[in-house]
Amino acid sequence: MSHPHLPSTQAAVDAVRALAEEFGLEITVTDDIGADQTSRRTASGAFSVLDEDGSLPHEAFIELGGSPSVSVRLHPEDDAWILVDGVEFADVPRDAVPGFVRALHTGLAHVKGRFFPPGQWLVVPVPGGETYKEPVPMMTLTPWLSGRVR
Repeated sequence: MSHPHLPSTQAAVDAVRALAEEFGLEITVTDDIGADQTSRRTASGAFSVLDEDGSLPHEAFIELGGSPSVSVRLHPEDDAWILVDGVEFADVPRDAVPGFVRALHTGLAHVKGRFFPPGQWLVVPVPGGETYKEPVPMMTLTPWLSGRVR
């Protein structure tokens, strides 16, 4: 993998902000800081605000305007959940998030279908890294997804 390392949630947020500016997209960021505020609490005990190492876990939820509709939840555990026009990608490494967003807005992402068994998948090749592939729920092919069918 040749993604630039993003050492923190804030570094990933800053990288996505730079992409939003580059592509002229609106961006909304919501930050949750502290183990009692984040959606995952694997590194801390019950009712604690700090992780065992004394740090504050930081989780961010990002919404990007424009087409496609993109939401990103950056977890403190170095991974992310990404929703693209209703297609859910779980466990994307934090370092791959900027490349993933770039692939969506530069035409690398595409929808691949097959007749038997019937199905369609959103395929997102991340430059310098792996390819992410998730099924497109039936009957939810948005105009953006339809425009990327190969």
